[in-house]
This record gives sequence, C-alpha cells and structure tokens, in this order.
Amino acid sequence: MKKSIETERLLLRELQMSDVDGMFELDSNPNVHLFVGKKPVKSIEESIGYIENVQQQYKDFGTGRWAVILKETNEFLGWSGIKFITNEINNHKDFYEIGYRFIEKHWGKGYATEAGKVFVDYAFNELKADALYAYADEGNENSRKILEKLGLRYINSFEYEGEFEVWYELKNPNLV
Repeated sequence: MKKSIETERLLLRELQMSDVDGMFELDSNPNVHLFVGKKPVKSIEESIGYIENVQQQYKDFGTGRWAVILKETNEFLGWSGIKFITNEINNHKDFYEIGYRFIEKHWGKGYATEAGKVFVDYAFNELKADALYAYADEGNENSRKILEKLGLRYINSFEYEGEFEVWYELKNPNLV
C-alpha cells in the first residue's frame, strides 16, 4: 500500500475493505448518483465489488481512487483520486482522470477541493502525467466549480453513455 497523505483536515489513503460500509452509504444514495448515471447500488456486495475493482487498479496502474477520511473523527467521507482510464472518452484513451465523490452530508465543506489539490500535485509530481483530465455531467455546477478551483479548464461538451458531459483538462505545469 502506498503511504497515506495528510492535509489540514483529511487523511487520504488507498481504499480498504473496512471502508465498505461508508462506500455503501455513499453509493446507495440516489442524490449522490443524480449526476453519475442515476444507478445507486442496492447491495453491500456491489460496494465490495467496487473496492475490489479499485484495489486491482492499484496493482495494474499504480493509482486509483483513495478513501478520504476526516482526521478529527476518523470518519469515511467519500473518495477522491486519480484513475487511469483505458477506454475511449471524448476522443481520449489511456489518460489520467481526477475524480471525487462524497457522502451527501459532507457536501459543501471544501473536502473535494482540499483532497483534489493533493491529487493534482500527485498526478504531476509522482505519476509524471503530461496532463490531467476530468469530465462531469453538464448540469453538475458544483462539480464543475471544484474542477475550476483545482485549475482545470473547460474544453468542450460531448455526449457519453446517453448523457451530456463537459470535459476539463490541466496540462502539467512542469512540462510547459
């Protein structure tokens, strides 16, 4: 397991099976899935499968989504991190994508931005990525604001899996 990373309020670490209850709370909430396919999980087994999938990404690509833990209470808030995407999205393939998802009661507290800043740095300084990409539902204003706070800029709108999405990118400033 990679070393965890701490921010002022957060502990960021690889997902563990002990996070399964938090993952189920996160992904079974229809409000959380409003802008990500509207398919909340219905069983704890689906959350177990998600964690197993992310753990396989760690092995295959050396990166993946990490648990976001509130240091003060040791509470699971959600996940954030860099995923290596191998399928084609918006004419891009084999790229690093930043993402985040938080339990609803933790929205609006700056956790996504706080964790995201760490992962932008991680992408460029540890993974040596040329660029970092993200996409969000076109109507998800809050997610779009977070991406912009992280320095990503809007590139274009596109359709993906029947939904209208927006594409963002950030070039590695060390390579410019």
